[in-house]
Amino acid sequence: MARMTRQNRTGRKQGLPSQTEILEFIQTSDKPAGKREIAKAFGIKGQEKIALKKRLKDMAGEGLIDGRKTAYHQMGGLPKVTVLKVLEIEDGEPIAVPESWDPDSNENPPRLTVKESKKVAALKRGDRFLARTEEKPRGWIAHPMKKLPARTEGLMGVVEFDGSGKPWLAPVDKRVRNSSPISDLGGAEEGELVLAEKAGKSARSAVKVVEVIGDPLAPKSFSLIAIAKHGIPHIFPEEALAEAQAVSELSLSEGKREDLRGVPIVAIDPADARDHDDAIWAEPDGEGGYNAIVAIADVSFYVRPGSQLDREARKRGNSVYFPDRVVPMLPEILSADVCSLVEGEDRAAMACHLRIAPDGKITSWRFTRAIVKLAANIAYEDAQKAIDDGNADENLKNLWGAWDLLFKARNTRDPLDLELPERQVRLNDEGVIEEIAVRERLDAHRVVEDFMIAANVAAAKALEEKAAPVVYRVHETPSREKLTAFKEYLASQGRSFAMGQVITPGLFNRMLKDISEPAEKALIMEAVLRSQTQAYYGPANAGHFGLALGSYAHFTSPIRRYADLLVHRALVDAYKLEQPKPKGDIPDHSGLSDRDRTALNQITDAISQTERRAMEAERDTIDRYVAAWLSGRVGEVFDTRITGVQGFGFFATIEQLGGDGLVPVSTLGREYFRYDEGARELVGENTGTTYAVGDRLKLKLAESNPLTGALKFEIPDSEGAPIEKRGHRPPPKKKPLQKDKGAPRQKYAQGQRGRPKNIRHQGRGKKR
Repeated sequence: MARMTRQNRTGRKQGLPSQTEILEFIQTSDKPAGKREIAKAFGIKGQEKIALKKRLKDMAGEGLIDGRKTAYHQMGGLPKVTVLKVLEIEDGEPIAVPESWDPDSNENPPRLTVKESKKVAALKRGDRFLARTEEKPRGWIAHPMKKLPARTEGLMGVVEFDGSGKPWLAPVDKRVRNSSPISDLGGAEEGELVLAEKAGKSARSAVKVVEVIGDPLAPKSFSLIAIAKHGIPHIFPEEALAEAQAVSELSLSEGKREDLRGVPIVAIDPADARDHDDAIWAEPDGEGGYNAIVAIADVSFYVRPGSQLDREARKRGNSVYFPDRVVPMLPEILSADVCSLVEGEDRAAMACHLRIAPDGKITSWRFTRAIVKLAANIAYEDAQKAIDDGNADENLKNLWGAWDLLFKARNTRDPLDLELPERQVRLNDEGVIEEIAVRERLDAHRVVEDFMIAANVAAAKALEEKAAPVVYRVHETPSREKLTAFKEYLASQGRSFAMGQVITPGLFNRMLKDISEPAEKALIMEAVLRSQTQAYYGPANAGHFGLALGSYAHFTSPIRRYADLLVHRALVDAYKLEQPKPKGDIPDHSGLSDRDRTALNQITDAISQTERRAMEAERDTIDRYVAAWLSGRVGEVFDTRITGVQGFGFFATIEQLGGDGLVPVSTLGREYFRYDEGARELVGENTGTTYAVGDRLKLKLAESNPLTGALKFEIPDSEGAPIEKRGHRPPPKKKPLQKDKGAPRQKYAQGQRGRPKNIRHQGRGKKR
């Protein structure tokens, strides 16, 4: 007994510890607590180690602790040091969960707030890292120690079997070149699209199938690949769905709303629009100008700060649109029904009242909460046809009349005018591709666009006047570094650019208008686009360079953008538009919360990231659809334009269709081609044949892989020379040609020996 009362220098009682003492030690230890650490802490020696081992085994059997002899932790808790994975970015702060968690446990995996670390670079969704964990009264904290390699990169793919019958995973990410051996098929069959994970820790480990998706060319697959690859949240929690149902029943009759149901407001949208955020109306003011209303869905009335809906919307940041589906920011009962402005139905709206002066400038504005009942939902094409045929009613004529003034003001501002075609994938009822074409740009599109810009400017300026927080849409002036690169590139084309002048959008517009040759114009337009900064959301105003506007916010799409919802909340506070407290457990405040205000920097950073994620996912999916559309046309010759040049070859896109494909330098014949990085061109050492960005040429489609979206082109026989050069090339420099030793002459999409190449499916289990 004397042994049991002895204490060490820390004051801890020595001898065989009780279950409570073991749990306390595990919880308070500043390092992993294994059997050795426990024994040392309590002075356990000799035969007592056997008793300690039995006690730990009994505690594990009772569910009090979990872990092996190297490190124990309290059941339902976490090891002191463990591997975590970033689940999401919330208000700019990573939220992580344990990478390994017992699926049979009754406990949900803990969510850990990740603290910044000078030793570890900023973490993004899906990142794995080793961390020291700490339990605080308000929850778990993770202190990153080391970022770990990704275990899921490229682990969506198609099951293939090689000649010996061994299964392999052919990746669907075109950046991942090699197939991976499969150790566990998980019931998957050859040709099926699956999700997999590494079966071991080594980079060369085999993978095991964890989910079978099915036919890789089924209509759902292309968007599912993008959703999985980019980690887009697409399943709403039950709590959010229940809350959406509850708020959808809120009454519009209670509270003070401006009644605009007698105003013939109309929504002009794409024919296949899945939600309707905005509607417009205008009439002459008798003084040469127009009074106008831009009515926007009052989403802030339904999605309140601190609610489950708000948390989910902030996590998603925006809706993501694919040809076959939309991943909405809000549950469908709100996004496609209650919040959507549709003909003949009473809807809650935030109304922006504008006065458009004869010169097209907006001279006054005010914001109200209103009830609207739309006179019509009109497709862009139908509205344009009515105007062109002279059959438009008075409402449409007034909208076009007001737009004439807005367009006049736009021309005066001279915003950046780049002709950037938008590809549109049209599917039939079965989800099969009917057509891929460039979307036609109509005046009807410009009408709606300029009304939305006017309302967005009014929202930003209104909040500035009220000294209220603003979520700005920022597009900064091109940086000096980008302008220097732009100048150097123009010099390689025999053109000049003065750095000392004031840089405005009009400067670029005038440069493009002076170019008459289509090939060269496309080339310089691409260079202008590369010189621009990326737009983002933020609480500090730096203007919108592209639109030539000093203050700009996003106000007009709160169904699909969280930034707009924050602007609506700020307007609710600034204009004192709060409604009476709703019944039930719905939060009473629909303006900005304290969290919205104090964490605005983090929130805007996070939604800027989700916007970029959505853009990449949508672009990837379109590329896959284009590749699927072209898979039946391999061997055909297309008119293309070179869009990029590297030492290993050049990229070209099919005109009027899109779809970038590679022409490897190894397929250009036996002549050596020197890569000129400054001019972005490949130059033949013997013949001087040049392939440069902007050149138009005929190329034969050699491969088309719908699963990766990758295309491969070849130079057709006897048609190797470009059919249209870009013009304004400076004379070649008088210096000896040197081979670029760093330019690999690589093969394209070539699997390693014994492994199958990435497949090109016509259907399930089929190879082409």
